[in-house]
Amino acid sequence: MTELPGADYQGNDFYCDVAIPNSASLDVVLETEEVLAYHHTKPYWETHIVVVPKMHIPSLTQIGDTDRSTLENFLLAVQQVAHQVENEHGAAGVLSNLGDYQDSKHLHVHVHSGSRRH
Repeated sequence: MTELPGADYQGNDFYCDVAIPNSASLDVVLETEEVLAYHHTKPYWETHIVVVPKMHIPSLTQIGDTDRSTLENFLLAVQQVAHQVENEHGAAGVLSNLGDYQDSKHLHVHVHSGSRRH
């Protein structure tokens, strides 16, 4: 794994601008045509995986009718990653942020387990 471009990224969509186009630089857990799941580049928990649709969807509350198929595949990927983390660690949390809590304005879910690192 090489260093991910954009380590000091200051924009508002890290996933479209940095992560998705540079997925080869990430520690990828799952990748399909529509979804990318990878170990967070700055993990907050001992195990911290981000699942993101490759198509730009601003947030969970801004899903349009045309996004339904992508959403279904995204949720199946979240389920698969969460199941894997739960099996490996005995527990998993699944979290998504909205509004001002959402640093990157692109739908994404954090799948995590273990203690906080910060």
